[in-house]
Amino acid sequence: MQVNEPLAKWGGDWTEKKLDAFSNYVRAYLTIMKNYRHFETIYFDGFAGCGQRTQSDEDSLVQYEINYNESRVYKGSAERVLNIKEGLSFDHYYFIDTDEMSLTKLESRLKDLPQSEGKNLYFRKGDANHWLTALSKSMKKNGTKQRAALVFLDPFGMQVNWESISSLTGTRTDLWILVPSGVIINRLLERSGELKHIEKLKSFFGLSEEEIKNEFYVINQVDTLFGVEEAVNKVLKPIEKIAYLYIKRLKTIWKYVTDSPLVLVNTKNIPIFHFVFASNNKTGFKIADYIIKNN
Repeated sequence: MQVNEPLAKWGGDWTEKKLDAFSNYVRAYLTIMKNYRHFETIYFDGFAGCGQRTQSDEDSLVQYEINYNESRVYKGSAERVLNIKEGLSFDHYYFIDTDEMSLTKLESRLKDLPQSEGKNLYFRKGDANHWLTALSKSMKKNGTKQRAALVFLDPFGMQVNWESISSLTGTRTDLWILVPSGVIINRLLERSGELKHIEKLKSFFGLSEEEIKNEFYVINQVDTLFGVEEAVNKVLKPIEKIAYLYIKRLKTIWKYVTDSPLVLVNTKNIPIFHFVFASNNKTGFKIADYIIKNN
């Protein structure tokens, strides 16, 4: 399987296109869920922030040699979700962030919006992985109403662990997740195959070191002056392979995952993120796939 990457289409203001695609899906999602009143709907934003990078993000910029333009991810999802009109809203909105100051600023800004009146807004400080696990537990509890969640994970880097993603198995959850395929993961896959950050890669993909190496490296026999030696070579099109592998992993949890995700590129037209959708609902999948292809 190949991951379709229409690179030329995603030059320009990619952050706005990402949020436009997501906002369009939220509107369609809420329209559909109006017909399923027995579901209690939840919006979960695991990296809500306030539009400012934290110190940990700054450390990542230095560690992975990422420049400012590549790291500039506009955080406007919260306002867009709340501003959806036509009588469409979730029963509960959860905004998560590790930085208390950022979360406080976001809370102040959102609660000043006229559209937030009467809505259940919750602001939770802490690791998104912790709150994802808590979400999955709450959705699996028996109650008078079933729960359906739309999860939006828009991290700067590789903060989302596979363990927390897999905790959503068996829940009625639609997921949009930003995968830092080119901006970070590809840089951690050193050409030499040494993999200095193997623990981070293992946590992100939920795979062993051997499995990761088998996915991204090829060992060839090379004749040298001293006889036959092994040469480790990184696979061709590694960024595309990263997206393909993560999609394959998501398919172990959800029935429907976009094989052709939204590809976001930098000013040099190089893919830096893949915006991937996953769901157990075929209708939701068709809508997301249509939005991605026509955004």
